[in-house]
Amino acid sequence: MKTLSLRQAIIQRIQNKSNEQLIEVVDGSIGSDEMALPGLGVIFEMIWQHIDEQQKHDLASALNETLANKPRI
Repeated sequence: MKTLSLRQAIIQRIQNKSNEQLIEVVDGSIGSDEMALPGLGVIFEMIWQHIDEQQKHDLASALNETLANKPRI
């Protein structure tokens, strides 16, 4: 019996999905319980590894803007 890592299981879950299905997976994970956070982390990692430096900078800027507008916890 083959054992999958969490990362492999998440990748298998999202492989061969349409764009609409991928959006549903992400939308369904955002704001749900913390069990979904590792999946979002794997998805973010995959994106991060395959984007160029400008896109990384744009994402970091978007994160900084979001954090600046969030109330402190």
